[in-house]
Amino acid sequence: MDLFDKITKSLGGPLGQHQKWSHGYFSFPKLEGEIGPHMQFNGKEHLVWSLNNYLGLANHPVVREADAKAAADYGMAYPMGARMMSGNSIHHEELENNLAAFVGKQAAFLLNYGYQGMVSIIDSLVDRNDVIVYDAESHACIIDGVRLHMGKRFVYQHNDIESCKKQLERATKLTEQTGGGILLITEGVFGMSGAQGKLKEIVDLKKDFNFRLLVDDAHGFGTMGKTGAGTHEEQDVIDGVDVYFATFAKSMAGIGAFVAADEQIVHFLRYNMRSQTFAKALPMPMVLGLKKRFELLVSQPELREKLWLISSTLQKGLRERGFNLGVTDTMVTPVFLEGDLYEATSLTRDLRENYGIFCSIVIYPVIPKGLILLRLIPTAMHSLEDVQRTLDAYTAMGEKLKAGYYKENKLEVAV
Repeated sequence: MDLFDKITKSLGGPLGQHQKWSHGYFSFPKLEGEIGPHMQFNGKEHLVWSLNNYLGLANHPVVREADAKAAADYGMAYPMGARMMSGNSIHHEELENNLAAFVGKQAAFLLNYGYQGMVSIIDSLVDRNDVIVYDAESHACIIDGVRLHMGKRFVYQHNDIESCKKQLERATKLTEQTGGGILLITEGVFGMSGAQGKLKEIVDLKKDFNFRLLVDDAHGFGTMGKTGAGTHEEQDVIDGVDVYFATFAKSMAGIGAFVAADEQIVHFLRYNMRSQTFAKALPMPMVLGLKKRFELLVSQPELREKLWLISSTLQKGLRERGFNLGVTDTMVTPVFLEGDLYEATSLTRDLRENYGIFCSIVIYPVIPKGLILLRLIPTAMHSLEDVQRTLDAYTAMGEKLKAGYYKENKLEVAV
């Protein structure tokens, strides 16, 4: 049995809605009204901390009604073409205009997917004469976009401004020879550690260096800032971010993404992003569903307030119990533990099978050997009772880990 098989067997298979795996399956119960963060796994209820649904909009009754009506009115095929051809509609444009105004930019452009969108944005904005400078812990979509770049690229140490300055100095010397420009890429909220990108400090570097700043704010859009506009609002640097990118997958629990910037930049992207130019437009039910999600995101700040209540209570409780949460200053809640692969898989199975708690596990090579990362993603759908239940389970798990219980590999699972 290889390493992947060992991990998969211990975890019971990946998380998926109504997707059967060799070791079991998750399913959402059919309920009237809102559906919370509880799912069935092999017939047993589990409290899940691994959902892309920050504001609880995924199964909000108003959203579900809007999705159903749009599908009934338009079907899933319309519009039948790319945006540049026959795939445009007033609803696509209205959503773009509303998003642009909300995040403080002149214009926005809808993207079919977040991952694909970021790769294509990078590909469109730079040529072989340009230089990319990017954070070492950037999301995979950024890394893949950078890898496609035909010019030079320099990586700086994660959230290290001095390292960033050194790479900007290298990039500046090179562009003086090529005549190109510099694109600096970072994230608003790093999804694994929960740390905010140092946007304010990076924007301050524009006093000494000439570059454009592209920010991936997948986790920050809808959750960070006074109005939820994003991490650039939280750090008061809206004007300093040249190109703002966010997905609909996190706070809006949907499909797709958008990029926002000055009108000239967005106009350029509309006609140069190959992944959009040669792809079918977002189907109408998705667009109308996203419009309703966005409407609730803006009009119901209590959803964001609930998210932060759950996040702060969970993080405070974990820290009081001696758990290491790293440097997170956002709702993303990483719990760092010491242990090997077998302890990692045993303790996650214990949490799932005996305490009914499911959360994402991260091990080497994503993090150093000897460390275990359990990532919890709070949402507005979680309750304070869910938090207390989780704190109790983690306390018990932590004591077992210290006592060597999981190293003995004698885990008993309650029937």
